[in-house]
Parts: sequence; structure tokens; C-alpha cells
Amino acid sequence: MSVCKLRGPVLYGFLVLAFAFGGWQAPASAAGLVAKVDLSSQRMHVYVNGKKKYSWAIASGKRGWRTPTGRFTPITTYRSKYVKRWNMVLPYAVVLASSGIAIHGSSGPMGRPRSHGCIRLSVGNAAKFYRLVGKYGLWGTKVVVTQ
Repeated sequence: MSVCKLRGPVLYGFLVLAFAFGGWQAPASAAGLVAKVDLSSQRMHVYVNGKKKYSWAIASGKRGWRTPTGRFTPITTYRSKYVKRWNMVLPYAVVLASSGIAIHGSSGPMGRPRSHGCIRLSVGNAAKFYRLVGKYGLWGTKVVVTQ
């Protein structure tokens, strides 16, 4: 069956799987919202319509829990998400991969690796990013994570 003949839930499911598993990604330049995460400097730079708007300290994955690098389109968001595995609530979570890696708020210190793979921001900055993702949409947001 060609992609052109897919309709309704089948087309939606195909597109979700393509984005979730990296089968197709729009170029970052096509997004209205781009977050560039630099793991070496522990910073996230946020661009809105090509102009740098924010630069925030992050806390990424600690030893044994590396934050994955690559290009991501968020797959969902949660205002507040309880994660049973870690017995913790993640405020303003923007989920990047089916593995559960997310950008989310944290009250802990920033500036060095300390998470289980997620990209942590201060709660205030996570709220700003969450609202921007809501404004530009999942497909209008790109996250680029580099070493």
C-alpha cells in the first residue's frame, strides 16, 4: 500500500511511528522552535523562528545513564507526569523518545550531569519551554542534542 492511500487512523499511526523511531524528520531549520542541547557545556539554547531567545543551564545524564544524542521531534507533553520507576513527578515534561527521555523541570542543581538520561531544566525554564512547545506544536519543535 502506498503512503498516499493511507487515511485516518492508519495514516496517523504511520506518521507517529515514523517520528518516534526516526524514520523521517523535518530539518531543524523548518521548525519554528528549535532547542539545541550541548551536553559538553551543559546548556540548552532555544531559538524561536531562527532567533536565539534563551540559553539555559541543564543537567543531563550521569555516568551509566547517558543522554542520547541526535535530532528529535517531541512525541508528547505532560504538565505533570508521575514516573513510577523513579517515584518522582516530572513537571513540564516534553517527551523526546519512546524510551521516555524527556526535557523536564527539576529543583536540583544544574550545570553538570546528574539525571537518568533526561535533560533537566529549572522548573521555571521548563515551564517556559513547555509553553513554547504548546504554541509551536510537536511537529513545529525540533530538539538537537550534541556531545
